[in-house]
Amino acid sequence: MLPNTTAKQLLLWISILMLTLQLSAQVVIGTPNLGFSQACANASFNDYSASFIFSPENALAPSNQFTVEMSDASGDFSQATVVFTSNPGAITISPATVSFSIPETAAGENYRIRIKSSAPIATSAPSAPFASYYKSQDAPFTINNLVETAAFCSGGSYLLTIDNPGTGSNDSPLNYPALTFNWFRETGPTTSEFITQGESLEVNSVGTYFVETNYGTCTSNSFSNRVTVTEVTNGQATAAIVSSLGNPYCPEQGLTTLSTLGGNSYQWFKDGAIIPGATNQMYQTNESGTFSVQVDLGACSASGSINLESLLFDSSINVDDVNTIEEGESLTVTITHLANQPIFEWYLNDNLIADATSNSYEVSEVGDYTVVITETQGCEGSLSYDFIVEEALDPFPAVAQIPNIVSPNGDNINDTWIIPQQFVSGTNTEINIYNNRGTLVFKSNNYQNDWPQTDLGLNSINQVYYYIITTTDNKTEKGSITIIR
Repeated sequence: MLPNTTAKQLLLWISILMLTLQLSAQVVIGTPNLGFSQACANASFNDYSASFIFSPENALAPSNQFTVEMSDASGDFSQATVVFTSNPGAITISPATVSFSIPETAAGENYRIRIKSSAPIATSAPSAPFASYYKSQDAPFTINNLVETAAFCSGGSYLLTIDNPGTGSNDSPLNYPALTFNWFRETGPTTSEFITQGESLEVNSVGTYFVETNYGTCTSNSFSNRVTVTEVTNGQATAAIVSSLGNPYCPEQGLTTLSTLGGNSYQWFKDGAIIPGATNQMYQTNESGTFSVQVDLGACSASGSINLESLLFDSSINVDDVNTIEEGESLTVTITHLANQPIFEWYLNDNLIADATSNSYEVSEVGDYTVVITETQGCEGSLSYDFIVEEALDPFPAVAQIPNIVSPNGDNINDTWIIPQQFVSGTNTEINIYNNRGTLVFKSNNYQNDWPQTDLGLNSINQVYYYIITTTDNKTEKGSITIIR
């Protein structure tokens, strides 16, 4: 037996050795692979993923946390934003995939991310650069009061501005102070040239102009209507008139706003007679008739007219053009409307449904449907909606073999990779799909027969992916998947 002092010294040396080994433990984190090419987020979508490898796995302490840092728009991490932090000890197996959301301040073309671990401390190399924008306003908006034409006198100019607030449901991007705007002039049916940035554009050359919210290379729905600007060299220009409620319109909806191009002064007429006091760019009315306007442009003038007619009520339907129901299920179809004393008629395959006379109908059969709404008081007339109800496709059909061809072209045939039922949802089978560079692009333990879930960026060349299927009893299936157009 060792003397007491010797035993204590030995325990001390063992403790020092263990601490030294722990302090010297290191982990190497590979460069993160992005699960996307651009991060173009908005209020309804802001979910992105990245995968990474690390080694050795046993170097991680039980308290380790992985974080994902996002650089600024130039790729600089000096003031990085943490967009993901794992729970302590949650990630222990390499490779790993993490999901995160981009900050609402993101706006640039050269963001990067990197992965960091806390125990032991390690940092990966930055990812490839990517464009990242949070689209705080992602809806069409109006300029020039939605008037599609404008004119300037020779030697002069015309100022195009973004409407704020504009009429109707216009979501003016000027309500979002951080946004900037790019103005363009059309150069062809599908081409345009950049003019300048700003909230307005002073035009002194003819052409068709529009403006987009500046979201870089991210596609967006935040764009304006087109305005065609002409030059008046002599005589009068044409002053287009736009009705905010459309034309025809229904007076039951209230006043409609008539708008024309911008000028120095205005005079409105109804059926050829001057409307006293109607001397602004916009005029409101709930009448029908021929409305015209004279616009003073300075060295020249413009005039225009509109034959304003009444229309029916507003209405909407709560289903899509094509809908699906499973056997034994039903679909409640409802018409929301502003009709006075309406009558409803429902048709299935062009046959009147005798007992369907209200604004709602419980659909339990597949087929082609039509509903006709007739207003019997006020703006008398009818509107109709057509929709189709189909039998829902079985998401887990019985297939005998694992397919090696997928054609995601939207024809409901081989659009996704449908595999035998023993590998899908509820079997806890692990599905891993890699691209031809060996990068993991999909992983699931609850596969829903729904890959690919996003556009794979197909070109004229078929793409090949590779899969590994691992069951709970460690049996594997391997093979390739060819994605064809």
